[in-house]
Amino acid sequence: MGLTSNKVLGLAIVLAVVLFVGTLWLWPRLARQSWRAVSGRVGLLLGTQLALFASVGLYANQAFGFYASWADLFGQETDQGVVVDHAAGGNGGPVQVLSSYGVPGVRGNGPQTTGQVQKVDITGRRSHIATPAFVYLPPEYFQPQYRTRTFPAAVVLTGYPGTAQALVDKLRYPRTALQLAKDGKMQPMILIMLRPTVAPPRDTECVDVPGGPQTETFFAKDLPEAVLTHYRVGKRPGSWGVIGDSTGGYCALKFAMHHPDAYAAAAGLSPYYKAPVDPTTGDLFHNDKNLQNRADLSWLIKHERAPDTSLLVTSSKVGEHNYKATMKFIAAVQATNVPRISSIILDSGGHNFNTWRREIPPTLQWMSGRLTDR
Repeated sequence: MGLTSNKVLGLAIVLAVVLFVGTLWLWPRLARQSWRAVSGRVGLLLGTQLALFASVGLYANQAFGFYASWADLFGQETDQGVVVDHAAGGNGGPVQVLSSYGVPGVRGNGPQTTGQVQKVDITGRRSHIATPAFVYLPPEYFQPQYRTRTFPAAVVLTGYPGTAQALVDKLRYPRTALQLAKDGKMQPMILIMLRPTVAPPRDTECVDVPGGPQTETFFAKDLPEAVLTHYRVGKRPGSWGVIGDSTGGYCALKFAMHHPDAYAAAAGLSPYYKAPVDPTTGDLFHNDKNLQNRADLSWLIKHERAPDTSLLVTSSKVGEHNYKATMKFIAAVQATNVPRISSIILDSGGHNFNTWRREIPPTLQWMSGRLTDR
């Protein structure tokens, strides 16, 4: 049974209840001062606490999508080495569709009325990175009157470690985009949803690591190129945007600032502005000071030519640790008069899915207003 299985969660809850009831029932019998009685009390307490912590942890993982599998949890995931070579004229391509289904939580009669979510594998030609993703296609994509139309696209990124599935099920990007388009509040858009952890379990902070994963190249060059070969997406930078939360928010802002020729707009939900170096990242820069500086967005906006792009950042006055850094970043961007900076500042909201679900509708509307379908 998988880490995110309801059966696993149910078993953990049942075990916790059984241990709790057993502790109440056996406690009078273990009230003696013998070593066996003391050991029994300690064992019951520890067992009950572990079962409770396991239940809470499994529930939190399901709710927030931290880890997708047991291998992911224990750092044993091995899918980073998958590279697929496709010969010219072959049946393969950089995007392989594995399955498709309707938008979760939406009732309808097929993709022409409710759109479609496709589970895909994407392979980068330059970076040789292969990663799973989910693609949302709006209803218009399947309607005959739009068969020659191209659509704007937004890459949507999770935090670290995160799961791409959480963007679909927990943060509800497809459902929200579908409803906003039906209400006339945004144009139909294609969403490419994935996590920035393309070399798990390592957190590369979307850096082209010297001698390591070329994550920035994958997102800035390989990903748009791959999507263009398979879907009707606008080819110009003005058709492409990128959204992310937490680590994904930092990556989104960096991609637009480093590559305005690839992304015309970026939205960072609860982002930070400088790549950390810690046990999850390893050595990202290998003493390359220029690479390290360019991974600091505040340094970048002050020392390099300001990119012609649109940026959106979010935070909250109470509950988010990035509030002061966000206000400083906004001021720094305003001083350049080149990137267009917008913000969503909540009165309160933590670093969690509930906060981001409040920010996603206006973020998608903002993104839609800055992208074209050509």
